[in-house]
Amino acid sequence: MDLTGKLLIAMPGMGDSRFERAVVLICAHSPEGAMGLIVNKPTEEVELADMLDQLSIDHGPDSRQMGVSFGGPVEPGRGFVLHSLDYVSLINTLKVEGGFGMTATLDILEAFAEGKGPERALVVIGYAGWGPGQLEDELAQNAWLTCDANMELVFDLPDRGKWGAALKSLGVDALLLSPEAGRA
Repeated sequence: MDLTGKLLIAMPGMGDSRFERAVVLICAHSPEGAMGLIVNKPTEEVELADMLDQLSIDHGPDSRQMGVSFGGPVEPGRGFVLHSLDYVSLINTLKVEGGFGMTATLDILEAFAEGKGPERALVVIGYAGWGPGQLEDELAQNAWLTCDANMELVFDLPDRGKWGAALKSLGVDALLLSPEAGRA
């Protein structure tokens, strides 16, 4: 099973508040583990301009204005940009199924500072990571549902609407979900 390019939808009652109502785009999945970015958890305290200042990247009136989101609990001091593939870093962009790119190098932030870069983007701090077999175990325990990712859900919807929209793409009504996992 390869979930690269798929969305994970956190089930109610997961037990980890960091993932409550989370929608995670899986950027890499292999027998060695999985890595993804939460796409619906904005931070209140950090904006892109703050990040550019902290990294001593000059920015002016043409600089992109955007918030920074919580990408997951692993490496909370590291930034990532999930974006459309109209931008590819000359240094390193991981191409993800479904037309997504993930870049973690300064050149994309420098492009934002100049008012350039990808048309669609989410800047996140940290990521979600799973060791070998861990994600598969969580799926077997009904901690997550999976669905196909699409640009509109990931980039265009308001953050608070992404969880419900992802469930709706599966034909699931969020009001009918139980926080208790069960087995038939």
